[in-house]
Amino acid sequence: MDILSSLMDGFGVALQPYYLFLILVGGILGTVIGMLPGLGPATGVAILLPMTFSMGPTASLITMMGVYIGAMFGGSRSSILINTPGDGAALAATFDGYPMAMKGRAESALAISAIASLIGGTIAAVLMTLMAEPVAGLAIKFGPTEYFLLMVAALSMTVSMSKGNMLKGFLSMCIGLAISTVGIDGQSGLQRFTFGVLELQTGIDFLVVIIGIYALGEVFKSFSTLGEGGKKAQTKFKKIWISKDDWKRSKWPILRSAPVGFIIGALPGAGGTMASLMCYNNEKQLSKNKEEFGHGAIEGLAAPESANNAASIGAMIPMLSLGVPGSGTTAVMMGALLMLGIQPGPLLFAQHPDTAWGLIASMFVANVILAIVNLPLAGVLVRLLAIPPKILYPIVLSLAFVGCFAISASVVDFYILIILGIAGVLMSRVDIPTSPMILAAIVGSQMEQSFRQGYRISNQDLSVFMDSGIAKGLLVVIVLSIVIPLINAIRSKMNSKSA
Repeated sequence: MDILSSLMDGFGVALQPYYLFLILVGGILGTVIGMLPGLGPATGVAILLPMTFSMGPTASLITMMGVYIGAMFGGSRSSILINTPGDGAALAATFDGYPMAMKGRAESALAISAIASLIGGTIAAVLMTLMAEPVAGLAIKFGPTEYFLLMVAALSMTVSMSKGNMLKGFLSMCIGLAISTVGIDGQSGLQRFTFGVLELQTGIDFLVVIIGIYALGEVFKSFSTLGEGGKKAQTKFKKIWISKDDWKRSKWPILRSAPVGFIIGALPGAGGTMASLMCYNNEKQLSKNKEEFGHGAIEGLAAPESANNAASIGAMIPMLSLGVPGSGTTAVMMGALLMLGIQPGPLLFAQHPDTAWGLIASMFVANVILAIVNLPLAGVLVRLLAIPPKILYPIVLSLAFVGCFAISASVVDFYILIILGIAGVLMSRVDIPTSPMILAAIVGSQMEQSFRQGYRISNQDLSVFMDSGIAKGLLVVIVLSIVIPLINAIRSKMNSKSA
């Protein structure tokens, strides 16, 4: 009953006209950003982040939540119509969404995408409501050693899920940790890696890292293709809805995929891409019509769309309850909270219940609003896919530099922004994932301080990191997150040799 009462209080916040307006505006902006290939939720939230600084924490978070969920709704639009995913989480939507459009069923594809996103997001919001406070209650028992091990576990899981090469994921993490050490050490007062530059004494703001890697990195990567003509999207539609047979084939894939997507999303570093691909493969195995997958099977679109929306909400669990971001987008949102003077984590629900529960209630509201927006207005919104990149990317660049200057008013950050943008391009070309770097840049400083606090409290006895039951459990998670992918890699190599 306490959870239900708190949720009702949250709806009392989220349903106020001002916050409804913010959800609507954020959702529409997020949908547009999600549709445009190469951007995606993390880039969108990073670009719009400086605009929320003048808002209170509740308004800021609710706006960014609208952008996040809107981007997950919008990502599949370009996947279905031009076979180009708006972001990684929308990749699976190309497998059957584009073939449906090629068969003249674009209306059904757009409709089931919005319906699956609505149902998947709502189921995930219910799970979020039930789980957020209990997880936060457990986290109150965390001391410095447990927080250190929790952050190591988050980093190890992120690295282990790096596509194809854990070593590259580890390298990315080390770069992020190195960035987090720049500046004056909080305990000794010594300058570290400042190279005599006065502005670096305060460190490199992780928001600059996020904007540089995501926004500038995506723009720089697109320079080589600016002159190429893109595919033209269909912009005229009949009634955007589905038949009874479509619903019959889609309902169970949607309902099955939402909890799976939520759980995968709650794992730091896993994200919507992994959730959508896994649920697509699950439905392909379960389907009686396996031969239709890849050729326009509507359940092949419904399942990943449900999963990636559920994953976006699942990623909020570790950020709100533990203070550890579960995805690149939640990392940006966590940065916004820190800039506004609020520490995400176990005390958030006790100290700022209006913010925490208002955000959770806004997830329900945002999913409904975005389903309403994305069904009748799909024909209007997809016209934005015709914006030439030569116009779009200069706008993104301008917003990135303005946002960077708004953070610290330092010209030095412009140089850092450009360097990080180039680094983002180079990392992409050699397949080094950026998620471990971003996560490490955010939690690195706190992880170092937690380790040093625990080490000093224990009189320099490292066994303190194995004392509590929570610490032992986290150590098991760390070991398994490293060992299991290694075993799987060895098995796949052995199978390939024997084949």
